[in-house]
Amino acid sequence: MAREADLDLVKVAPNAKPPVCKIIDYGKFRYEQMRRDKEARKKQKVTEVKEIRLSPNIDSNDLNTKANHARKFLSKGDKVKVSLRFRGREMSHVNVGKQILDDFFEKLEDIAVVDKPAKLEGRSMVVFLTEKK
Repeated sequence: MAREADLDLVKVAPNAKPPVCKIIDYGKFRYEQMRRDKEARKKQKVTEVKEIRLSPNIDSNDLNTKANHARKFLSKGDKVKVSLRFRGREMSHVNVGKQILDDFFEKLEDIAVVDKPAKLEGRSMVVFLTEKK
């Protein structure tokens, strides 16, 4: 029947019992499938991880500025990686760094939730924040 109509026999659902086939123009079928896939990719949201770096001796105004940047990133739907870098003798005051990260999170508590809690990795302490749903 496909040869008589000068078209192609295409398996639409080969895993079905019995397999489903259609008599259609294969080039047109591929073109439409490609367009559907392209449209689906266009609607996907890619989540980025934005990083905000802090230091143990950061001032409260600087902390507010960094929190506002994080708020902007979170509102766009991105994840935020807050890293606090210790240099030299600052390593002996890890508890101060933990307190700064807690203060930072308190400023963003209304729109953010902790994805991964504070963890010391080498010379830096890292927290991941995501937007509340």
